[in-house]
Amino acid sequence: MNEAHAHTLKVPDATLHYEVCGSGPVLLCIRAGPRTAAASHLSGIFSPDRYTVVTYDPRGLSRSPFDGEPQDTTVQTFADDAHRLLATVGTELAFVLGSSGGGLVGLELIGDHPEQVRALVAHEPPTTRLLDDADEHLAFDREVYDTYRAGGVGPAMGKFMAGAGLDPHPVIESTPEMDEAMARMQGNMEFFLAHMWLPLTGYEPDTSRLRSLPITVAVGEASEGQLAHRAARALAAQRGQEPTVFPGDYGWGGNAEAFADRLDEVLSRY
Repeated sequence: MNEAHAHTLKVPDATLHYEVCGSGPVLLCIRAGPRTAAASHLSGIFSPDRYTVVTYDPRGLSRSPFDGEPQDTTVQTFADDAHRLLATVGTELAFVLGSSGGGLVGLELIGDHPEQVRALVAHEPPTTRLLDDADEHLAFDREVYDTYRAGGVGPAMGKFMAGAGLDPHPVIESTPEMDEAMARMQGNMEFFLAHMWLPLTGYEPDTSRLRSLPITVAVGEASEGQLAHRAARALAAQRGQEPTVFPGDYGWGGNAEAFADRLDEVLSRY
């Protein structure tokens, strides 16, 4: 496995922990919701000279603390952090892979800073504001938040998983790396629900601004019918395209090697 080197970057009101692995064109991976750099297991799969894989803990999560008290954080702020991170790791155009909520950040990033992004793969971004029943989903998202406030993380996530059509008990390969990733994610759930949930679920991309930009909207072959899959298809339709199907399911789960091969194939077109 390729060795990742850890660094920090000071951004407004926070300090980001990020990791760099390999060489070649930059591939910035932005994970879903409470996930961090530790969950980006693609880092060690590519040959060392194929990509410079950059992963990070978004502000407020794990090793990326705020300067003061935690704050509600918008997609726009997360995208500005990603912009600053890309400016730090290199001046060449970068590839970006964004998964779920990370896909929303990627959409905002490429819209604000197209000069930094060679291509974006947005894997099942939950662009639910583009669905015909968008208002119902917005009300449901508020119910999840209210459930968290009233009963804590467990009931709120149970409600979310059921509403999104996700397996509440997915089978995850137990490795030291994945165990660490899961532990970090569990530790981030309070911040995710308290300060990220409503800004993420209420985000609507400016599809007119994104129409001509190098974006591949991706869905998992095993996530048909799930909310994020439906939302990604709505985004692709806005762009007059069919989504690109990747191996696995929501959040690039399943066979990481097959996912990486498909990603490499897609990025080679740009």
